[in-house]
Amino acid sequence: MAEAAARTESVGTVVVAGAANLAIAVAKLVAGLLSGSAAMLSEAVHSLADTTTEVLLYTALRRGARPADPRHPFGYGKESYVWALLAALFTFVAGAGFAVTHGVTTILVHEHRGDYLASYVVLAVSFVIESVSLARAARQVRRESRRWRTSPRHFLRMTADTTVKAVFLEDSAALVGLLLAAFGVGLSQLTGEEVYDGIASILIGLLLLVVATILAYSNVSLLVGRSVPGRIRREIEDELVGLPTVRRVDTLLTMQLGPADVLVAAKVDFSDDATGADIEAAADAAERQLTGRYPEIRYVFLDPTRARPGTADPAPDPDEPPPGT
Repeated sequence: MAEAAARTESVGTVVVAGAANLAIAVAKLVAGLLSGSAAMLSEAVHSLADTTTEVLLYTALRRGARPADPRHPFGYGKESYVWALLAALFTFVAGAGFAVTHGVTTILVHEHRGDYLASYVVLAVSFVIESVSLARAARQVRRESRRWRTSPRHFLRMTADTTVKAVFLEDSAALVGLLLAAFGVGLSQLTGEEVYDGIASILIGLLLLVVATILAYSNVSLLVGRSVPGRIRREIEDELVGLPTVRRVDTLLTMQLGPADVLVAAKVDFSDDATGADIEAAADAAERQLTGRYPEIRYVFLDPTRARPGTADPAPDPDEPPPGT
């Protein structure tokens, strides 16, 4: 199934990113201790924070994929957003906090000791490794965006799969952070002023702050309960209205229950001459058609109701995310 393949690919993307970040964190730490560079030590903490984030994201994927049970009839999909939110908060506190604090300390103390060569070597190797991890995440983003007939940029902004979004943003931030560290170390070596090293460390911290804020906002929105995008909502409504015995859809509600779980509930006005058997057949047909078109739709509830005079359909929000992405 498409959603199962997407989840498996997300797990692979997270594992690759985690392994890369762990190796890079160790190398940066050694280089930072040998060179005394604030930017390098900040980058080491940056990679360590990313590694911890990948562990939390892996936990999110595994726990969120558990099947429904009597106590959780709609499954555990939203739990994945809890772990992803914790990952964003860890990046915010540990990564950004250390980088900014250490950068300010370096500017105030204005001291450097050690050799610069180790920093340059580790930065170059780290850039290659991070590029490989980012390339994998970018391939998944492009593939999923084609599946949902949208642009990669829009997919990243709206996707409900916050794990692949986190990996892509963190790997992108890692590459930018490496460039900032290289400029900071290089300018400090050329000028003999450690202030540039400290500024680079602060900029790395601010970069992590931006990424953590974006990811935290996305996960909070999904935890609160986010609907599918306007385009998907209109297509769902068209499917329901197209059923033979349906006159109109009075109310249509959708909710993202997890990265690959969507709930659809609608108040439907059936034809006055529709029998109970007709309504049952229409409900079965609606579920088959919707789940066939969008495998991420797991629950479809139709409530037969009389149309209320003057009732208007709620306006769809074009900025909502595609279901199961």
